[in-house]
Amino acid sequence: MNSYIHNSNYAEQVYAGVLGKIIGVYLGRPIEGWPHEHIEKEIGEVDHYLHEERGCQLVVPDDDITGTFTFLRAVVDSEYSPELTPAMIGDSWMNYIIEGRTILWWGGMGTSTEHTAYLRLKHGISAPLSGSIALNGKTVAEQIGAQIFIEGWGLIHPGDPESAADYARRAGSVSHDGEAVYAAQLIAAMTALAFVHEDVESLLDGALPLIPAESTIANMVGEIRTWRESGIEWRSAFQKLKRKYGYEQYGGGCHVVPNHGIVILALLFGGGDFSRSLMIANTCGWDTDCNSANVGSILGVMGGLAGIDAGYDWRGPVRDRIYLPTADGGRCVTDAVRETKAIVQTAFGLHDEPSENPHSNLRFTFDFPGSVQGFAGDGIRVSNTDRRLKLTLTDSNGCVMTPTFPSAEDRRAGGYGLVACPTLSPGQTVRAQIRGATNSASVAIRIGAFAGGDEPQILNSEWHHVEPAGVTAVEYCVPDLGGYPISEVGLYVEGNVGDELELEWLTWDGVPHVHLGKTPEGVVWRDAWVNGVSEFGTWGGPFRLSQNEGTGLLIHGCREWQDLAVESEIQVCLVENAGIAVRVQGMQRYYALRVTREGEAQLIKSLGDVAVLARAPFAWEFDEKIRFHLQVSGNHLRGELNGATILEATDDELQDGAIAFVLTEGRIDAQQISIEPIEK
Repeated sequence: MNSYIHNSNYAEQVYAGVLGKIIGVYLGRPIEGWPHEHIEKEIGEVDHYLHEERGCQLVVPDDDITGTFTFLRAVVDSEYSPELTPAMIGDSWMNYIIEGRTILWWGGMGTSTEHTAYLRLKHGISAPLSGSIALNGKTVAEQIGAQIFIEGWGLIHPGDPESAADYARRAGSVSHDGEAVYAAQLIAAMTALAFVHEDVESLLDGALPLIPAESTIANMVGEIRTWRESGIEWRSAFQKLKRKYGYEQYGGGCHVVPNHGIVILALLFGGGDFSRSLMIANTCGWDTDCNSANVGSILGVMGGLAGIDAGYDWRGPVRDRIYLPTADGGRCVTDAVRETKAIVQTAFGLHDEPSENPHSNLRFTFDFPGSVQGFAGDGIRVSNTDRRLKLTLTDSNGCVMTPTFPSAEDRRAGGYGLVACPTLSPGQTVRAQIRGATNSASVAIRIGAFAGGDEPQILNSEWHHVEPAGVTAVEYCVPDLGGYPISEVGLYVEGNVGDELELEWLTWDGVPHVHLGKTPEGVVWRDAWVNGVSEFGTWGGPFRLSQNEGTGLLIHGCREWQDLAVESEIQVCLVENAGIAVRVQGMQRYYALRVTREGEAQLIKSLGDVAVLARAPFAWEFDEKIRFHLQVSGNHLRGELNGATILEATDDELQDGAIAFVLTEGRIDAQQISIEPIEK
């Protein structure tokens, strides 16, 4: 048991650590790979966001962020097993990563360490051998990737550096070995210690004994500490680091040793100051987003929100926003509060403790000082007051909205693949609780939906009157939008300039009721699907799917979806097997109704390995159209083919998830797929 998870500051420190991580990435991303001399010449000290002057987006998908918060889900998927192994964490790679499209740098075998490890896993080589020096060689195995995905293991083990380092070893060894794993262990242990110490030296004192004293990482850290004690300034220390531990001394594209040196240098010479330490980490150059993310996360935990807010406005432009593009597409559009809740829940589950979050079932709750969870106002000034979103009218009317799907600009931004499903769907009911603060005002729930172009189509609910000091509950069932994704949700307010309201929470629930396909105008509707097949074409209809090798899925929806019915008429052109899936939790976790080339209908469960839950003979021929109907309620699955063949099974393994087309080695065509509530 870890008693610190009950500390009243624990969740807020995790939130500050999450913010520090994403701030570090967003600050360093525009100059990633730049050498120190070029940064000094072109920019000077990097003490502010660079996105506007560099002409790029601020909030972007990035491997540092996505890997950190995604691979931690292995704990939940293992049902909080304390015996979590590297192989089990490797399974999470295969479930959440879409080959060539998400999370990793797909630089090729022997060039990208993570790509190399993925290919090892794909071909049946389990972790830790998948990331070993013995298999991949020292240069490939000791690149930076292990430490850039690692702070989460410290966040779930507050004050316990031994456990944090142990879990970091398990996670890091999926793709790395040697000095890379030692560096990851040190970062994770320092993150854990940052909950209970207030200076960097104490973090190092507690973490260094957990890695081999003779390692290059340990010796380099010792030298940097000596340089700091000698009184030289950080630029002189960086030159020493560059001469002895720089890129010229270590092979590969992005070796861990030079970049770990920058992390330690920034922490020590920044003196625990959040802004100064980020400035040093980024002005030094090399892998700027990775290095400043490590620095930001550790100091976020140690110094808390006060440390982040002490200087430059790091939080305002970010507004808590995060993209996590994975095979779990409904979790792509997220924010620092939601990811904090997930981390805290993981920690409680791992230590076999009940959750202490009273708002765990609500999506937007503004639980931490300054949190806004992506909300921005037009005609409304937005701030956080006593864990409520305070709305102050600066015009006679205005709106405050938060994204439920990536904007057109973000989808075009490039870089790491951005795949996402809308978090809100037609048929679901949006609910909000609003407290009047000054004069009375009128409020409506507002949504925006992409309808073929970049600008969203706006819909409002009926008006609700909010009295001063009164609490008003409002709700709106989202109508059918013709298959287009919902882009944003929030409130529309009418009143007088200066009127104030407080949004206590906003959430949604219910079963989606939507028909997808019919070839809507434009291409935005395609972006609302997570493409886990070899080819996703639309000639001949909305869904022409081909899978060249193994099993592929085209996924739509969210992990919150539970009991529903899915139906589609599929032309089964040439496949080993094909059908539809429910409770999809990635590329390898789902239930499916499928037909096989051997002439069977099957209800299956996939958890990496496939188990047949029910089967029956079903003769079919290539190019035949087959109507698939699959419904799931509680632990009961029921499948129909052409309205006649019925398969039923019960299983308790998967409680929720998205829907998908699924096929193995071949092609299918479909015009539409429907998602509906189950008829009781």
